[in-house]
Amino acid sequence: MRYRVSHRTVYSYDEPVTDSFGLAYLTPRDLPWQQVAAHEVTVRPEPSDLAQEVDYHGNLATYFQVTERHTTLEVDAVSEVEVSTPEHSEAALGAAWERARPLLDPTLPGAWQAADFALASGSAEQTPEAREYAAQSLTRGRPIGEAATDLMTRIHRDFAYDKTATTVTSTIEDIFDKRAGVCQDFAHLTLACLRGHGLAARYVSGSLATEPPPGKERIVGADASHAWVEVWLPDHAGGGPPRDLLRRVGRGHVSADRPRPDLDSLGQTDSWEGVHAVVAGFGVSGFAAADNLTHLGASVTVLDENPAGKEEQAELLGVLGADVRLGPGTTAALPADLDPRAGGPPRVTISV
Repeated sequence: MRYRVSHRTVYSYDEPVTDSFGLAYLTPRDLPWQQVAAHEVTVRPEPSDLAQEVDYHGNLATYFQVTERHTTLEVDAVSEVEVSTPEHSEAALGAAWERARPLLDPTLPGAWQAADFALASGSAEQTPEAREYAAQSLTRGRPIGEAATDLMTRIHRDFAYDKTATTVTSTIEDIFDKRAGVCQDFAHLTLACLRGHGLAARYVSGSLATEPPPGKERIVGADASHAWVEVWLPDHAGGGPPRDLLRRVGRGHVSADRPRPDLDSLGQTDSWEGVHAVVAGFGVSGFAAADNLTHLGASVTVLDENPAGKEEQAELLGVLGADVRLGPGTTAALPADLDPRAGGPPRVTISV
């Protein structure tokens, strides 16, 4: 479908303005499902300086300065865009959501590009209430496409559309308190929910095309600006962890005098229930391994000689159910209560 999108912004001032600086994000992005055939941004009065450049996130920004004396400033953007329906593989949508957290597993393909979108921001604070609300949708091992759709559906059901309920300065706590808002509020809420569980998601603004009643022509101005959220899917799209996770973490040794779990078989299942994994080393990869294995149902023990700067991660893993043991001597030998000769569940030891 090809669209011609026109967007006009008008500023009116009570007193004449002699110097005005502006930064506009009004040009659609080129994406696999969206091609920009033409675009133009026009400013009136004519600016003395106008330039465009792509910012850090890939958006085309337009800078301008108007030095002519004026009481009205008009900014018009006209674009022609070819849009198709985005397609995602069943493997990508069907992968467990726990496998799509770039900060917890920075070795995921493309994680370095997505990591920034997993962090909190001023408008999408990762509050405890948002995390708890999202937990009902992000259950263990649930496919990421299904989990994200369920969260979106629940927000649509539980929160009312009300233009008077919030302002541009409203917080996540305000949205929960009012249980109402507009599209940008619901987008911020969705970001807080997803990012609070380590998923990467980004705020998207664009144009919403409505369908006119049957037999009627589309009315110019009836369509509106809109805001929504996109969720990151790792490039490996369901082919990797836990098997690839083990290969990346390190060779590791398997300590067992009982029949040990087969690594390749474990790598093909979504459940590690009944397996005791011992992660020796609590760096970035060790934390990612422990977190993923915990969410996959394994009983996890984490050992590290140096606890400095790792207290927060240790506390988080403890909340998830892992047994974290930090301090000198913890990795020198397998603790007696974890010795395979004592019996108990099969064990996998991962050295990182």
